[in-house]
Formats: sequence, C-alpha cells, structure tokens
Amino acid sequence: MSETQKGGLIVVAGAGGFIGGALVKYFADRGWTRIRAVDKKPLPEWYQRVPNVECLCLDLSDQANCRRACEGASEVYNLAADMGGMGFIERFRIECLRSVLINTHMIEAACRAGAQRYFFSSSACVYNTELQEDPDVRALKESDAYPAMAERGYGWEKLFSEMFCQEYWHERGMKTAIARFHNVYGPFGTWDGGREKAPAAICRKVIQAKDRGGDSIEIWGDGKQTRSFMYIDDCTRGVDLIMHSDDLIATPINLGSGELVSINELVSIAEEIGGVKLRREYRLDAPQGVAGRNSDNAMIEQILGWQPATPLSEGLAKTYAWIEGQYRDRKAGKRTVC
Repeated sequence: MSETQKGGLIVVAGAGGFIGGALVKYFADRGWTRIRAVDKKPLPEWYQRVPNVECLCLDLSDQANCRRACEGASEVYNLAADMGGMGFIERFRIECLRSVLINTHMIEAACRAGAQRYFFSSSACVYNTELQEDPDVRALKESDAYPAMAERGYGWEKLFSEMFCQEYWHERGMKTAIARFHNVYGPFGTWDGGREKAPAAICRKVIQAKDRGGDSIEIWGDGKQTRSFMYIDDCTRGVDLIMHSDDLIATPINLGSGELVSINELVSIAEEIGGVKLRREYRLDAPQGVAGRNSDNAMIEQILGWQPATPLSEGLAKTYAWIEGQYRDRKAGKRTVC
C-alpha cells in the first residue's frame, strides 16, 4: 500500500466486532489517520476502541445509514454481519440471511460515494457441503464453491453477496475484493454467550473447569470433526494484501490456515496450555456443522506469497491467556468482552 493512499478515508463496517475491530487497529498502527469505524452496537459494547478513529453507531441493514457510513470513503471494508459460531448460525438462519441487506446497501453506497476499492468478508461456509462429509477431508480450493450447495442460511448469504461484488466490478468498474475466511480466532473475540466459535469456547470451558474444580469438559459432537483455524493477526494482514492486489479483483480467495486438527486435538492443546487433563463428555445432539473443512492455500500463496505465520498452539496460548483475564475480570464484577 502506498503512502499516498493513507490520506484517503477508510470505512470499516462491523468495527465493533472481533475482526472489524482488529482491522481498525491494524490500519491505525500502520499510519492511517482517517478511519471511520461503524457498528450497530452501542459504543460501550464494542470489542475494541482505537484512539482518534471516528466511530458511528449505525444499523447497516438500512440503506440511508449505509450512505452516511460511506460518505467520502476511498476504501470500504464490509465485515458487518449477524453471525456467530455453529450454534448460532444453525439456529438463526433467517438472521444470517438478512445480512444480505447489509452488503447490498453497502456496496451500492460505496459505489455512489466514489470509493476506489470495496472488501467483502465471505466465509468457507460457501463451499459445497457434500465435499465436507468426512473428517479426513481434502483441502477446499476456490472452485469448490460450485456446483453450489452452501450451508443453509449463512453460507448462501455469503455466496450471493460474492456475486454482488463480482458484478459491481464487471458492470460498474469498482474494484472489489472477496476473502473466504476460515475460522478466525484470537483475543478480543466473542468467548461466551452462544456466538463464540470453537477455539474460544473450548478455552473458556477449560478455564471454567479449573476454576470450579471440575474434572470434565463438554464437547459438541464426537470430537472427530476437523477444522483449520487462523489467528487474527494473520487474518488482518491477509485482508490488506487481498484488498490491494489487482490480480485478485472480484476473485474469491481462501484466507485461512491449512493446519487441520480435530476438535479432540484442539481440546488437547487447550488442556496443555491450562495444565489440566479433563474427562470428555460428548454431546452428539449439539450443533457441530460439517464433518471436515480445511483451507487450500495454493492460490493465495502463488499470487500473494501469503501463508499464516502463527501456529495453532501459539495463537491458542495467546487466546487462552486473554480469555482467562476476561474470566477473572467478570468474576470481579468488571466489564468484559463477550
């Protein structure tokens, strides 16, 4: 990214959430002085607040609010969506589908505002579920999204919104970028309350067991499901590279780790970090998603030379430590992120 670009206005939608908040901090740390952060949550509920950043509380499912958010923008990053972990997206499919309003209005507002580039945060949930029925899954490459058989609700919304980004480039000439996130985790993310994802949930359960003197941990499914998990710092760097690559305009691309682990292995890593060994209780009736999912990073490595730099054991240790601090603060009656 050139220094001259840093005089432009960056808009980050969903900035009160986990990845959006981290992205605001990422750009602020790199010298961007004009950043507008937008989220529908009240400011005290934002996961991160970055000094000297304009903050707006707006519901971006409303068209007028999107126009206000995009005023004067040179780059727009849309990470706003109603989503959470598997328990949330399987239960609240209508809420997930309604996020299509956000991208529909935001991309039009960005185009009308004269934004030079527009980023959309898609998901690995767009991939054909029939390719993910075995824990020993092959890594998913970008072409595996078609023939389409995305996850109901959340996955279909993401796939449809990708098409919007592609057509705004082909028909209106606005440079769009599309990253398919694979299970992003790290500090300053949701760790309790039903919207948290597996790494945070497992860290919390280990911490709770230790604190309460318990000897067991509840695992959703049989623990054999496999996933890859990407640390937040790798994610923000990847977003920057994808957004500013002219080789990837209107081209969906994986942004994730290829380090495949089972949920049982993820629990073992968290236990080792916590210095405890727990008896495992499997809830076979709980939401558990597809049997296996991994990211094929051949395309992003070839075009951008990008690979995640943070091994799961290292990133999870940082995440565990942060959640442990949050857990202690909550017990002490302090305000926490959740």
